[in-house]
Amino acid sequence: MNKIPFGPTYDEMLNPRMIDPTLHAKILHASQNELDPMNLFRITWKDENQKVNHIVLPQALTGVEANIIVLIGKYFPSGSHKVGPAYATLIEGCVDGDIIPGKHTILGPSTGNFGIGVSYICNLMKLDSIVIMPDNMSKERYDRILKYGARLDLTPGTESDVILTLERTYKLKENPNYRSLAQFELLPNYRFHRHVTGNSAIEAVKNIGNGRIACYASAPGSAGTLAAGDQIKATFPEAKIVALEPYECSTLSDGGRGQHRIEGIGDKMCTLIHNVLNTDFIAQIEDDDTVKGLKIIHDAPHILVEFGVKPDVAEHLKDLFGVSTICNILGAIKMAKYLKLGPGDNIVTVATDGFDRYDSVIDNLNHRVLETEDFVLRRWFKDIFLKVNTDHIIDTRIPSEKERLYQQKEKDWLKFGYSKTYLDGMKSMDFWNHEYEKVKLYNEKIKALRGKE
Repeated sequence: MNKIPFGPTYDEMLNPRMIDPTLHAKILHASQNELDPMNLFRITWKDENQKVNHIVLPQALTGVEANIIVLIGKYFPSGSHKVGPAYATLIEGCVDGDIIPGKHTILGPSTGNFGIGVSYICNLMKLDSIVIMPDNMSKERYDRILKYGARLDLTPGTESDVILTLERTYKLKENPNYRSLAQFELLPNYRFHRHVTGNSAIEAVKNIGNGRIACYASAPGSAGTLAAGDQIKATFPEAKIVALEPYECSTLSDGGRGQHRIEGIGDKMCTLIHNVLNTDFIAQIEDDDTVKGLKIIHDAPHILVEFGVKPDVAEHLKDLFGVSTICNILGAIKMAKYLKLGPGDNIVTVATDGFDRYDSVIDNLNHRVLETEDFVLRRWFKDIFLKVNTDHIIDTRIPSEKERLYQQKEKDWLKFGYSKTYLDGMKSMDFWNHEYEKVKLYNEKIKALRGKE
């Protein structure tokens, strides 16, 4: 039997200063070789100076007076913050004895970034893995998963058909040698984002505006990233938590189904780990706006400069975002207008990954629209960024809307064997706080595991 590998605690991912100083040189060296297992200790929102990687978007881009702060995920090992919940879920399974390296193969249902994270973490921790994905995602995602050594098991459809990957996972895990890292239902995903992402967001705004968070907006795939909102709201009770979803697949808004182009979100379900209790609003974003917006920022920074963005800032933005990030940015702009936020108010959102996995998405756009000359891009910029409206926003603080979301969750998860009693328990903040408190337990378990290395 292989030795269980070591890695960081939740506290060390939040605050790398807590990592044993004798490891620092090895961690720094690991950044030059992405397959060095010491990269596990680089799973953090912090840079080498212990500052949260973030950017405050220029008002010339957003068209609003409120500060829109984007946490930047591309600097995580493997290029996406999804590597964090992948590691958290895997290490919890290891320390609990449910996952045994050398014996178990890991299943990772995903539409891309979580699958990349699973394949990457399994490479570093020396476990075999299978990533279950829809068969119409971007080529770059498949290539990276295979590069890290995982096998692919493709199900029919696109981002909107991720429920099929979950069904396939449940079938595969009937094999006793398989263990599932089902991001949509396993609470390490929630714990990572509430503790690491939530507290990093709180830290990021300390010297911006009034130092508080008025709104946190994120588009749920697994809804893990939305869990940061629970920690934000615990610190800033006035903060509004907003779930964004594609207009073309409005499942949370009205049970709608459909195909869309925003890879990483809008998965035709209310995920098990989505804390509906703390979701204040749902806002819809049109999918084509996100792809066109990404093209402008990446391919045409000169257009941003024409509208007042400083040239160095426009260049810096080029590679920071993917399609779902543009969705998050447009959602943040929408909510700044809807909530009538002004100077000093802060809205936080997240860039889950960078541009490096979206060349094929932009190629597809170029073939679809035919004309992408500057006069077209100027019109797109004005329509997409500066004319964001406040349509298609639902106030889910209303009891009837909350109950509708709970019913959606029941519909999605009773069929996977969860009891109504368990699902009803999720209607209380006590449930979520109890799960969050387990961070302390797993910190100690991980440290104890490392002591045996």
